[in-house]
Amino acid sequence: MATVTVEVNGRPYAVGCADGQEDRVRMLARQFDDHVRNVAAEVGHVGDIRLFLMAALLLADELHEARAGGPAPEPGEPPPASDSGVAEALNAVAARLEKLAQTI
Repeated sequence: MATVTVEVNGRPYAVGCADGQEDRVRMLARQFDDHVRNVAAEVGHVGDIRLFLMAALLLADELHEARAGGPAPEPGEPPPASDSGVAEALNAVAARLEKLAQTI
């Protein structure tokens, strides 16, 4: 088993992975770091655990939407006119992030 040191939100973390998967782990950590930094820019520094949780929830939401074939409308909202618009999807994620930030 290999160990890779990745940086998330300016802090180093040692992560174990299968031999040969080091580059993939680094790439995934960079993507996660981008999400964490975006959350921090939106809500400020609320602690690493909360930033990580919010970023993980955004990633889970993106995965859910990708598996479902597009963003699900919020309760009471009509379905989007086009589910192929990247800007529309980003706006939906941003709205969900704002709702999450209000609960913290």
